[in-house]
Amino acid sequence: MILASINWNVNPEIFRIGGLAIRYYGVLWALSFYLGYLIFDRFVKREGLPEGFLDSLTIYTAVGTIAGARLGHCLFYEPAYYLSHPIDILKIWQGGLASHGAAVGIITALILFSRKWKVSTIYVLDRVVITVALAGILIRLGNLMNSEIYGVETNLPWGFIFERNGEIFPKHPTQIYEAFMYLLIFIMLYLVYIKSKGKPREGVIFGLFLSTLFTARFFIEFLKEPQVEFEKTMTINMGQWLSIPFVLAGIGFIGYAYYQKSKENY
Repeated sequence: MILASINWNVNPEIFRIGGLAIRYYGVLWALSFYLGYLIFDRFVKREGLPEGFLDSLTIYTAVGTIAGARLGHCLFYEPAYYLSHPIDILKIWQGGLASHGAAVGIITALILFSRKWKVSTIYVLDRVVITVALAGILIRLGNLMNSEIYGVETNLPWGFIFERNGEIFPKHPTQIYEAFMYLLIFIMLYLVYIKSKGKPREGVIFGLFLSTLFTARFFIEFLKEPQVEFEKTMTINMGQWLSIPFVLAGIGFIGYAYYQKSKENY
């Protein structure tokens, strides 16, 4: 028996002017970049990074995030359609972004950025992922406002009935689950940075980010509705398969960082 539930019927549009709609998702996405900029600005001032570093980094990160997220969705989830309709890849406003693709896009962009500024890629990644974890919170709240990427049916009292999608039974609000986990990860990473006095051992924060975020993503996926048709027949879905390499890479970065530390001490 369902004890309680939350009827969710929020209009994803904040307001509309003619054909232009301002949506919660877009505002939250933009806010994530703004807050990330403010946080990284503190890193810049604390570590005496050169003028122009942050503005250039913001551009590289934004392009890498959007391009990677879009290509990730198109190639991981609906390759047959988008390879036969390549122009539709550019139609981001129709929806379809993948966090795993965003991760690949950000890493690729930061490799190019690091070459331009002649700094260690891991040095940049250790700091950028702190802001990425914060962005993940806001983006998942944007998904909630869009009534998308939610879970399977539940009898738990905090189940959401996503009325705009025609749902009549409460579903797991997996957007909130993920947002909460990303908040904990953000706090953890920021505290590691502060505790190290702005000089974390290279690779530790990046490794913690990959291993914890994608582990959380892996387990929350068990509660999610399939995003595409072919996932319905999979024991573990595409999001989970894509999470495994990131988790292993994260563990590898942490292990290598502490291996290097032990060599120094020896």
